[in-house]
Formats: sequence, C-alpha cells, structure tokens
Amino acid sequence: MNADQLPVGATPTLSKPDAAPTLRIRAVMLGERINASNLELGTLVSSTPAAFRVHGGLAVIFRYGVVVLIGLLPSEEKVLLDGLKSRVTGEFSPFEEEIAQAQLCKDENAEAIQPGGPICLSKFSDERLLLIADALAKSTSLARDERRVAAVFDVIEPFARELAEKGRTSRRRQGILQLIGNALLVQQRVAGRVAVAEKPDALWEKPQLDRLYARLEDEYELTERLDTLERKLKVISETADALTDIIDTQRSLRLEIAVVVLIVIEVAIGCFQIFAGIH
Repeated sequence: MNADQLPVGATPTLSKPDAAPTLRIRAVMLGERINASNLELGTLVSSTPAAFRVHGGLAVIFRYGVVVLIGLLPSEEKVLLDGLKSRVTGEFSPFEEEIAQAQLCKDENAEAIQPGGPICLSKFSDERLLLIADALAKSTSLARDERRVAAVFDVIEPFARELAEKGRTSRRRQGILQLIGNALLVQQRVAGRVAVAEKPDALWEKPQLDRLYARLEDEYELTERLDTLERKLKVISETADALTDIIDTQRSLRLEIAVVVLIVIEVAIGCFQIFAGIH
C-alpha cells in the first residue's frame, strides 16, 4: 500500500490478515447548524466544507449540522463530538447518524459501491473521502427531514379526513394555526438548508472523480429522495394555504353574522322608537 493511499497516520482496519484495508465512516447530525468559523481541530484539509486531519483520520464539518468522522476510534469520535456541542445550534437528541465502510480496491477502474456493502476506492485520498463525506452527510440530513415531513403528514391526515367526511372541522382557530405553523416550520427547515442537488467543491478540483460521486448519489438515492421531499413539501404548502382559507372564511362568516346582528338591533331600536312615538 502506498503512502498516499491513506491520510497521514491513519490506521486501516483489517478484519482478516488478507482482507483489504477498510475505513469506518460515520456521519452524525448534531443539530440544526454547526458554527465552524475559527475552529481548530488539527491540520486543515479543506475549508468548504471544513475538514481537519484528526488522530490520523478526518473530521468533516458541514454547516447544516452534520459531522462526518473518517477512520477514528469510537473514543476519539466521542471526544470530538463533545467538543463541538458548544458550537451546535438546535441540538438534537438523539442524534441522526449513518455509517459506511470504505475499502481499498485494485485500481481506479474497479471503484464501485456494492449494494449494502463497502465503498471500494483505488486510494484513500482526501478528495475521495471528502466526496463520501458529502454524500453521507446529505443522506443523513435527508433522513432527518423525511421524518419531519412524515410527522407533519401524521398531523394533517386526521384533519383532512375530518374535512372530507364531515365537510367541516371541529378544530378551533388555534388548532388550525398550529397545523399551519407545523407545515411552515418543516418547509423552512428543509427548503434550501441542504444543497443536495449541488456538486461538492472537491469535484471542481478533481473533475475526474465525477463518476465516483455519481455512484454515491445513486447508492444513497439523493436525487430521488430530494424529489420526493419536494413533492411532499408542495402538498404541505397547499394544505397550509387551504387551512388559511378556512380561517379567513370562518372569520368572514363571523363578521357577517355580527353585521347582521347589529342591523337587526338597529332596526329593532328604530321600530321601538317609532312605536313609542305613536303612543
């Protein structure tokens, strides 16, 4: 194995004496955002995203709340994650995480991703590992967003069923506003926060790795999952608009009733005054 195949000081994991060297890659979503400005964890490998060589491995930090740890021991991972907590906004509990394995293969033409298996790389170069970190971080964030969208649908479904069956809702204005708030919140969190469709910066410097990243996109179904999320967000947006219309209709109805009542009262007072004047 050549010296340029591993980060400096990295120790590959060997499951058998004749097995190919492997690296454990773990993506952890700590919270809504991570502030990586002026962060010093070790030798800087990349600035966008912030990547550092730590304990012979790599730590890649994405501003949308994900840290990808490559080739680190569990004890080293814990120390690093604990040290980042002060920089996390909107910390999650429990964390969202995904784990992958990178394995050395014979040459660049043999680079492939086996379904459910390791990611075969011709070398453990920084650029290749950054591409894996990018794909795994996006997949982890998408998994969190998918759960959020599913939770909003769970809240909206009974409400929609009630409208379909009864033609009205028993929910008060506050309950409807809470539904709208949930819908808008998930839209704000998902839309635009993670640029899933954008290519990582590493590809600008190493365009020959585009084929590897395309395989990673296919393995984690990034494009398909993003399209599904966008369709669901569109439904949520349309539902929020419908709920807003219901609130406006209810408010207009109350105003009309109030106006009619005032007119009736005014007419009643006028009739009383006329009747009193006659007598």
